[in-house]
Amino acid sequence: MAANVTLSPLGQFLRSPSQWSVDSSPITALVAGLAVVLTSAFFLRLSKSDKVYDLGGIPVLTAWNFFKKRFDFFQAHFKKSNGKMFRFRHRVVAVAGEQGRKAFLNDQSLDMTQGYKILFGGVPRLEDINIQTRTGEPDSRAFVNRLLSLLRKERVADVLPVLLDDVHNRMLDWGTMGRINPFKEVYDLVFQMTVRMATCRELAEDKQAIEELRRHYFNIEQSTTPVAVLLPWFPGQARKTREKATLGLYLLIRKFVTMRRKAKVPSSDPIDVFMENGDSDEVIISTVMGIMFAGVVNTGVTACWALLKLATNPKWKERAIEEYTALVTKHSNTLSTEPLHKRLASIPLNAWEDELPSVDLVIRETLRFTVSGSLLRRNVQKDIVVDGVTIKRGDFMAYPTFEAHMNPDIYSNPESFDPDRYLEGRGEDKKELFAYVAWGAGRHPCAGMKIAKLEIKLVLALVLLGYKYDLVNEAGKYPDILPEPDRNDLVLGMPLGEPCYLKFERVKE
Repeated sequence: MAANVTLSPLGQFLRSPSQWSVDSSPITALVAGLAVVLTSAFFLRLSKSDKVYDLGGIPVLTAWNFFKKRFDFFQAHFKKSNGKMFRFRHRVVAVAGEQGRKAFLNDQSLDMTQGYKILFGGVPRLEDINIQTRTGEPDSRAFVNRLLSLLRKERVADVLPVLLDDVHNRMLDWGTMGRINPFKEVYDLVFQMTVRMATCRELAEDKQAIEELRRHYFNIEQSTTPVAVLLPWFPGQARKTREKATLGLYLLIRKFVTMRRKAKVPSSDPIDVFMENGDSDEVIISTVMGIMFAGVVNTGVTACWALLKLATNPKWKERAIEEYTALVTKHSNTLSTEPLHKRLASIPLNAWEDELPSVDLVIRETLRFTVSGSLLRRNVQKDIVVDGVTIKRGDFMAYPTFEAHMNPDIYSNPESFDPDRYLEGRGEDKKELFAYVAWGAGRHPCAGMKIAKLEIKLVLALVLLGYKYDLVNEAGKYPDILPEPDRNDLVLGMPLGEPCYLKFERVKE
């Protein structure tokens, strides 16, 4: 079981100062931590191998950019290793190439939950505030099962009109003309839908509570510093910020869980579904926190970048508009005077999923372009051998998605936005096994892929059909340099350089 897997000697030492009898004062903790940092390089020797490149050095310093600038870290060290596997002294092995992807994504010994739990610091966890949620079932399986219970087709079909109402109401706050920061306003649209899909009506219709939730998630993301991840016991400001924000999330969600438990009439809302399944308050809160984090991170970023990419690619913008127009014409009353979001609500779920092929290509290409973080795993079973390198039980593995997504041997001119590259006859994503991993792959496909794609399509429909919009810079002009994603920003996916905005005018109610 994953619970029996032990950390490396360094990991145990860094994570649990209470076990080696130091007091909890910051000065003592800092001195002890520095002692560990300076001596660990001598105690944790890795065997030499011509199959794997050993970064060496002082572990915390070597790993610093893995947690600070992960994209740059992988690029630099794969260049040094001439593209072969490398490892560093937190027992992390970075893999590349088709064989590396195959083992990483298919081997049953590798656990996704354990990998992200320790190496990805942005996920809110109740254990950070000493609240346990154990149910006796493996965490990842239990979480996915609860998520899937909310994503049954009939449930999604029923809630689709409500999602459109939510997004429409949020967009009314934009006014009829102006400019927006998509990485705030569009991101908030996805956050709103995710709250609706993960919680209850009372919370989804409470703007103040939603803003408080968003603020807590932002504070957790901002507290994910290298020190906070490498030395999670260190009583610094980042840890305090994280604990305060996690406690805020817990208390806010618990308020609405308690409200639903006291309700005289049950509903079909997610929190009630979890209650009917017999889940405790802590399990419900933990599940809601996880769904919201998973739902917002990639989906919100993708919706923002899809609008930006369409703004800089008129051909694809026009194709998407034509496709949405045809969808509305086919599935709604063309003589109707109802507002746009009501007409969109009459479109059946299967049409949203199956009748927007160009939009599907746009989303797929946007994800290839923007999903540039790393996939993480931990070996929780037995030693395994990957391309001649032994991955020991307890070791971590990392795979940087850009190694496939931005690989010119797989994708021609990978920096260009070219949704046609997936069409039959080109099929660039089929050149190698698992050459496209934005929706997961192998043993861990994304359980929320369909709802994520639906949410993106709803946002695109309301913007493309309801507004004229253009990409502008701070001065209100078309930017001289088009925005590119900061690939070191693992959560928010903000653009590099000067701020960018969408200048809009509403053309349809």
